[in-house]
Formats: sequence, C-alpha cells, structure tokens
Amino acid sequence: MPITRASTRRIAATALVALALVLPAAVSAAKPPTVPPGTVDVQLLAINDFHGNLQPPSGSSGRIGSAASDAACIASAPTCYLAGGLAYLADDIKDLEATNPDRTLVVSAGDNIGGTPLISAAFHDEPTIEALNMLGLDFSAVGNHEFDEGVDELLRIQNGGCHPVDGCDTGHDYAGADFQFLAANVVYRSNGNPILPAYKMRSLGGAKIGIIGLTLEGTPLIVSANGIQTVNFLDEADSINAATEALKAKGVHTIVVLLHEGGFQSNPITALNINTCNGFSGAVADIVSNLDDEVDMVISGHTHAFYNCMLPNSEDRNIPVSSASSFGRLVTDVDMTINRANDQPTTISVNNKIVFRDDQDADAAALVAYYDNRVAPIANVVIGSITADILGTGAGSSNAAGESGLGDVIADAQLAYTQSAGAQLAFMNPGGIRANLTYASSPVGEGDGVVTYGEAFAVQPFNNLVVTQDMTGAQIKAVLEQQWALCTPPGRSNNATVILQVSAGFTYSYTEALPCGNRISNLMLNGIPINPGTTYKVTLNNFIADGGDSFPAFTAGTNRVYAPDFDVDALADYIDANSPPGVAPGPQNRITKIL
Repeated sequence: MPITRASTRRIAATALVALALVLPAAVSAAKPPTVPPGTVDVQLLAINDFHGNLQPPSGSSGRIGSAASDAACIASAPTCYLAGGLAYLADDIKDLEATNPDRTLVVSAGDNIGGTPLISAAFHDEPTIEALNMLGLDFSAVGNHEFDEGVDELLRIQNGGCHPVDGCDTGHDYAGADFQFLAANVVYRSNGNPILPAYKMRSLGGAKIGIIGLTLEGTPLIVSANGIQTVNFLDEADSINAATEALKAKGVHTIVVLLHEGGFQSNPITALNINTCNGFSGAVADIVSNLDDEVDMVISGHTHAFYNCMLPNSEDRNIPVSSASSFGRLVTDVDMTINRANDQPTTISVNNKIVFRDDQDADAAALVAYYDNRVAPIANVVIGSITADILGTGAGSSNAAGESGLGDVIADAQLAYTQSAGAQLAFMNPGGIRANLTYASSPVGEGDGVVTYGEAFAVQPFNNLVVTQDMTGAQIKAVLEQQWALCTPPGRSNNATVILQVSAGFTYSYTEALPCGNRISNLMLNGIPINPGTTYKVTLNNFIADGGDSFPAFTAGTNRVYAPDFDVDALADYIDANSPPGVAPGPQNRITKIL
C-alpha cells in the first residue's frame, strides 16, 4: 500500500502511543517521568451514516435544506445547498486536518456501509472501506447496517480477505480497514466477549483521549436475524459506562463516545439550522442522561438528522452531542483544549460544516471513477420504463394513510414474482424503500421514463430475499396491529409508526384512536372479507419475515419458501414485464385511514 498523507499521520500517531508506553519504563530507574505542562489543542473530525455515497448523492439526499429540486435548492441559498460526494468530503477533511496537523482524529458514528449505492454494494462495500481508508479514518462505531450481511462479514470487512462467494471481484485483493471498528455493546452469546474492541486510546501532543464506539441496542429489530444469531446487543448507557470505567483505570480522562443512535430537533430542515438544537427529542437524550460524568462528548448518528446540542448527563452536567446528517453532506469539526496535567478538557467547540461541491481531492475522485467504470456494465442495463415519477420516500411521497405509489408498485412486483408459488398478497416495509423512480432522462441517456438496473437498485439496495409463507387471517391482522410503536412488544426507535405497503387486491382500514389490537378493520382480499381462520399465502422480504422493523407477528408464519433471487430482481422483472407501456405509479387506494 502506498504511503499517503493519511497513513503517514497514522504512523506518527501510533509512534506517539508506542513512545508513551516505552519511555516511562526506560527512564524509571533515573527519575519518575514528568507530565508535559500546559494544554494541548486537539481536533476530531466526525461523520456518520455515510452509507457508501462515493458519488454525490442525488435528489433530496444530496441537499442540506428542503427544496423541490436541485435548481430550487441552488436558488434558495443560504437555506439550501447541494452537498456531499467522497472527493469533496476528502478535500474538506484534508483542509481541516491541516489546521491542526498530527493532533487530529477522523472518526465515524457508524453506518459507513450497508444500504449503499450499487457502486459500493456490487463489491460488498469494499470500495467504501477503501474510500474511508483514503480519508484517514481512525475509528468508527459499528452501526446497525454494519450487520446487514452478518457478523462474519463485518469481521472480514475489518480484517480483509476475499469474499467467500464472490472472491476479490474489485480487480485487486481486499486488504481490510485501516481504521478500527468499535463495538462496546456487541458481545458473543457463548462467552460475553465483545466481537470488536469496546474502546481505543490515542495520545495527541501528550494528551490521552479515549474513544468508545457502539451501536443501538435495538439493532436486532432492524437487521436480518440470520447473520446475528451468535451475538447479543447490550444496553447503550451501561456499555458506555463500563468502557469509561476501564479507560479511567488506565488514566484516561478525556472520553469521546461514537454512538450509533440519535434524535431530531424540531427546527425546520434548512442549512441555517445545522448547528441548532431546538425541541430536541430522541433515544440519544435518554442514553446521555444515564452516562458517567467522565464522558465529555457524544458523536451520534442513525437518524440522518443534523444537530449540535448540549444535553444533560447523569450528574446534570451538559455535554455536547452532535450529528452530521448523512451521506457525507456534513462534517462535524470538534476542537478540544485538554489540560495535560490531568487529561481533562477545558474547552470543547463543536461546529457542523457543509461539504460544499467545490474543490475535489484528486485521489478520491480517481477512486470513484475507477469503481464507476467497473460497475457501469451492471448499472446501465435498461430494464424497462415508467410513465411518471413514482415516489416512495421523502416529503409528499405518501398519502394521509401512509401509502405511497412506489410502495404499491414494489408490493405488486413481489406478488407477481411469487404468484406461481401460490402467493395471494404481499407486504413491503416502507423503510426498505431508499429512493424514488424518476421519469426524467436516465443516466444512460435513453430518454425520459427509462429505468436502469442501477436506478432500481437505488430503490431497494439491501439484497433482501423474497419469501412466501402461510399465515392465517388472524395472523395477518395481528401484523397490521403492530404498525404503531405502542402496539408492538419490542417498541420502535423514536416511537415510529410503520405503515406496511400492500399489493393490489388487498385492502384494509385503520383507526388510530382505538386501543391497540382493535385498530384494524375491513380486511378484504379481492373483495372478499379476510377470514381469521383461513390460511393465506403471503409474500414479503426476509427482513420483516424474521420480525424486522418490530413486526414479531410475521414470525408466526409457516411453510416458508425462498424465491431464487433478491427483492430488487423482483422489481426489475416487474418493470420489464410491464414495458411497454411502462409502470405507472401505484393508485394509493388500498389503505384507508378512518378519522
């Protein structure tokens, strides 16, 4: 591997750690070592929820601020800006690092991989790890999406080696992550040991810093169960406090937490509010309120929101808590002054900064170009056409009942894909829809309405399997009753309501004001009432079939049969089969909300 600016910095920092460990023993016979006097300024540069966005993210995912289009965003500055893209992020981090060379750490609060665009996902996210190595990332929390392909795959991503099925298909061997994933609350069921380090220490300018990393305890509710059968996910605050005690015992008193859990502020989504914290709520606030007083800062993620807060810990001492939105659109610049005599921070300044699309880092741009060229033969295959924009995510995509046009289409596609196996209805979780299908000219320039495989993959990027299973009418109703956080036993992060999308021919109504268990009514299949005692064949993806998104009632299904391909293939086949004339937006008339 060539020596780069990032690797040179890492070597220098490692040498400082080694010096701190070796020199005291070497000189102890002469006299006790002295602590360097005064203070030292250190810098942390943080990202979260990068999700493999090597190229500038498109649509609303590429804007900081709310606007109807990129052109409208540009026109509405300073309330909205186009942002993100690896080459721009790398340039910004390089510039920020230059303000405090050799005393900067680059960190992430998780979800670097998983749910990624095809340019990364086609190669099992190895391109994203190579990109983060190039950024000089030092430490990262594991996020829930780091577990999308299971624990064993995460360990391969950390340590390197060819993929066990696809081999090294990037054109070169995969060497692994130069940075360290941290997983303080993920332990093996067999022995209680963490799958990865809970924390790491680093000395910068004579000041010791402890970095703790972890994911949300609710990770099992939002990843496929098959890959995490060997591990447990523990309470976040308890895990942070245990790691803090271990760091304190090692003489470390400046402690930063990388936590893949977050919250939201009530301020409008505008670029003017990236450093505000009004009306804040979310799981991270409760976690912080239970933290050891020695924790000095929490860098958070998961919600894809931006905020810059001061939240009270267990001693009612306000500590900074930040989040840098997602997809590399922001970077959080943390400047700390640390008293070297007691290793305590005296000041902490936090500033979220927009990654503007101006100057690019040449090496990062070359890496993106390499993988863009390598994935093009897959991404640019035309699979069919659509007749208009089909929306499934973002503002305005769903009607008052929570039904989206793209949700309808995906459910229809999965039903069509499995009807030969006897499927009668299909469900789709809205959180699995990550992009819209837009009518405007496709990336390959084939004209308006054309859909490529790359565009379909952006909609469903998780490589979930399509399954069909038997469920009684009573079990189907039980699933639908769990759409509200208060009505499902595990609960949901931020008390979210998840309205399942359904296929053509299946209809139902709901009344939110009624008690849990009594909200669903008028269940019909092809105009015939659903019978609680009748068994139906139901299609869905394996993620929710295993109880994901807090739908444990799906696990009551029996006689499960797996389709041969992924959910995105079902969508691609459906678009192909209906082109021409092309797929129209779903009618959004299958779910009725009773006021």
